[in-house]
Amino acid sequence: MTTPARFFCADAARLRGDPLAGTAPYGAVWILIEYRAGWPANGFDGLPLEPEVKARVHAAARAARARVLLIRRHGRGRPEEPPRWAVLRYEGDGAHRQEWGTWHDDRDLARIVDVLDAPGERGRPPVVLVCAHGLHDTCCAVRGRPVARALSDSWPELVWECTHVGGDRFAANVVVAPDGVYYGNLDATSAVAVVGEHLVDRVRADHLRGYTDLVPAQQAALAAVLRHAGPAGRHDYVVEETVRDGDRWRIRVTGRLAGLSAFEVEIHARRAQPHQLTCRGLSLSSAVYYEVASLHVG
Repeated sequence: MTTPARFFCADAARLRGDPLAGTAPYGAVWILIEYRAGWPANGFDGLPLEPEVKARVHAAARAARARVLLIRRHGRGRPEEPPRWAVLRYEGDGAHRQEWGTWHDDRDLARIVDVLDAPGERGRPPVVLVCAHGLHDTCCAVRGRPVARALSDSWPELVWECTHVGGDRFAANVVVAPDGVYYGNLDATSAVAVVGEHLVDRVRADHLRGYTDLVPAQQAALAAVLRHAGPAGRHDYVVEETVRDGDRWRIRVTGRLAGLSAFEVEIHARRAQPHQLTCRGLSLSSAVYYEVASLHVG
C-alpha cells in the first residue's frame, strides 16, 4: 500500500500559482509579547496567563483592532534580560510610533492596556517579524525558521520570530511593522534581499502581499504600479480614488514625489476553485484573488 505524500500548503500554493498581491490583512496596531516557552496553536489566547490580565489585554486589543502576536528571538538561547512587550502603531504620514516595556509576571502585561491609549515614541527602527508558528501550520515552521535565521544574522536587533500572521500558504511570511507591509513566498536568500531594500525605503512588487492600511483591491493595484514603474518608498504613492462596481474596481494611484506618475488601474476579483489552503485545515476553502485587468498612466 502506498503512503500518501504529506501535504504542505505552501508547496501546493506555489504549484497552483496563487497570487500574492492583495492578501495582506488589515492592521494599523500590533501588540507584541515576548514568550520564550512553547507557543500554543492559538497563540496569545492559549497562554496560561492570569485570566483577568489576559481578558483585559484581549478586550483592549479588540477595541483597538490590534493584532496580538507572540514573539521570540531566533535560536534557543535564553537571554538574561526579562521578556519584552511592545505596542506598534502605523500612521499614514510615516511617523510611526512604538512603546516598549518588559514583564516579570502576568500583571505587568496590563501596562499594554494603558499604552494603547498613549501616543508612543517616534523615530525607532521598524520591527521585522517572521512567522514561525509551527503548531499553527507546518509550513510556517519549515519555511519560516530558515528565513528567521538568515534575517537574524543580518539584523539581530530588528528581527523576531512570531506567531500566526495569516496566509500560511505564502510561507515564509515576513511582516515589517509598524510600516504595515506584508511579504510572502520568501526563502533565506530572497528574504535578505527584500528586507534589505525595505530598510532603505525601497519596496518591490516581488514577494509583496500588500500594505495593511489598504483593502485587498487597492493592495493589488499598488503592487501593479510598483511592478510597472519599479521599486518605490513606502509612502511614495497614495491611493487617491477607489470606485467599485460589483467585483470590479477602478483605482487611481498617484505618486507623491516629483517625477512619479499617476495610474488608473482596473482590478477584477475572482473566486478560485476550493482547495485545502492550510496544512492543518482539512476542509476545502475558496480564496478570492485580485487580477489586474488594465493599467494606464495618466
